[in-house]
Parts: sequence; C-alpha cells; structure tokens
Amino acid sequence: MSYCCGASMVGTKGTLKHYRTQVHNVPLLFCPVCHRIEVHYKVENEYEILAEYAHGDGASEIDFQDYVMEDDDTIFENCVNRESEDAFEIVKRQIDMSLDLLTVAKQMNDEKWQGELKRRLAVMSQRRSRLQHNKSGS
Repeated sequence: MSYCCGASMVGTKGTLKHYRTQVHNVPLLFCPVCHRIEVHYKVENEYEILAEYAHGDGASEIDFQDYVMEDDDTIFENCVNRESEDAFEIVKRQIDMSLDLLTVAKQMNDEKWQGELKRRLAVMSQRRSRLQHNKSGS
C-alpha cells in the first residue's frame, strides 16, 4: 500500500509523457489529497525501459498494456482504492483511515502528525461535501 500526505494512494491507469512519447495505460498511484501521481512501483522499471526505447525509436505514442503481461488485479492488489470505484466511497474510506490515524497520533502525542492529519481531513471533508452536493443535485 502506498501513501502520500498520509492518505492511501488510489490505483489508476493513465497517460504519461516521456520527452515526446506518450505512454498510454500506465499503472499509476494517485494521491486524492495533493494530486501527486507516480508510476506504480510494481511496473516502474518496465515503464522506464519501455519509455526510453520508445523515445529512442522516435515513437510518438505507445500502449503500455501491449508490453506488460501482468493484469490489473495483480498490479493493484495492494491498493486500498481504485479509480473505478465510486468517488464518494473512496473519500469516505480515506476519511475513516485518517480518523483512525488521528487517534493513534493523539495517543502518541505527536502534534505535528495531528496537524497534518487535520489538514488532510479538511481537504477530504470538502471533497466529500462537493461529491455529496453533486450526487444530490444530479
């Protein structure tokens, strides 16, 4: 499981640009709090090699899925959430995990961690409110 800002990162697929080459369907980890994106660590080496070769060959775009044999379930098995899930449910789980961590931080008297968790909870609460509003407005 990967974390950023203390939130568990969401497993997804996306397109990354390596110089002039676009690599599609790259397994990624996405932070729902700060929106940081990174290549999933299980395929990081494969991505770097493939992107370098494609760039060296002058390819403008390639599909990562054509070259990597692992399936999505295997790659994303360690992710708490996946982008294909309901966004409201993802945010609720993120809030629940942050609240659990806040309890631990309070027990440890770690004020810095408590502050970080409270900021994260504020961001996730705003997102939950927007999603709830959009859900009821639809």
